[in-house]
Amino acid sequence: MTVEQLVLHYPRLYHMANEGTWKSIESRGLLSTTALLDLLGIKGKERYAIESCHRPRSVRKVHPRYGTIVFRDQAPMRERALRKCLEGIAPSEWYELLNRKAFFWVTENRVRTLLQARLYRAMEHTVITVDTASLLASHAERITLSPINSGNTLYNPRPRGETTFLPISEYPFEERKRLRGLANALAELAVDYSVPDLIKHVIRAERRKAGRIIETMYIRDSS
Repeated sequence: MTVEQLVLHYPRLYHMANEGTWKSIESRGLLSTTALLDLLGIKGKERYAIESCHRPRSVRKVHPRYGTIVFRDQAPMRERALRKCLEGIAPSEWYELLNRKAFFWVTENRVRTLLQARLYRAMEHTVITVDTASLLASHAERITLSPINSGNTLYNPRPRGETTFLPISEYPFEERKRLRGLANALAELAVDYSVPDLIKHVIRAERRKAGRIIETMYIRDSS
């Protein structure tokens, strides 16, 4: 896949975060779980439980300087099913791989589907829309692409491992598009570790619940 193809077919990217996190993201950027653990200085067994193990529920940490930090749950990733679909990698390695990435969906439809899923439809979330071309201009070398929802093992989970995430230039987009159609040719875009300058690439940030926009918290000035 080329950068030009990525921008053409997926001009907007979408990140779904816990409600109440926008101000932190606006000021510090989008941090992966690993980056947040580094920020808070969490080490040892406490870190291992968050970074290398399954999180069935969100984990809240209160820091004297940074306030309340929420590590999002991994409820759609059931470990029993995960063990059956992993290839050449242990569950702990898979969790660590995912936790080092900051994720974006490549279509709004995928965001809507997740917002309306049984696990999340009763909750409010922050949905951030990002300009793909802008993000790529700053972070293309740290971006990888995935053909699947890497954090979900419900409903016939697809095989996954170290090669699930590929650099843009190595991603077999044309083959995927031919076999699966444009809507399913690509599922996720991930940036390694963090996007500290995310605000430069944000088009808007909204508070949503299921299919409703409750509040628009930020709109980029187009002037």
